[in-house]
Amino acid sequence: MPTPIDRAMNSRNFFLGFAGIVTAAAAWSIWGQGDMFPKEADPKGDPQEWTDDELLRWLRNRNLYPTGKETRDELLARVEANLRAPRT
Repeated sequence: MPTPIDRAMNSRNFFLGFAGIVTAAAAWSIWGQGDMFPKEADPKGDPQEWTDDELLRWLRNRNLYPTGKETRDELLARVEANLRAPRT
């Protein structure tokens, strides 16, 4: 005489529910923990030697929202104005 647990184990709905839970757990472990594509690190060194892309990335990382229409000199001035003074 089958019990309710026996009937549940043989049920297609139970199998599909279990498969859904396993799939959700796998998706969360792949995409849910941290960055799959981590951000690029801040450029190092003298801002005078950075490329335009590095200047834009530095400003974007600090939520200073460059428009993309600034000249290199304007970008460089914004970066230098927002750099922290070095510790002595």
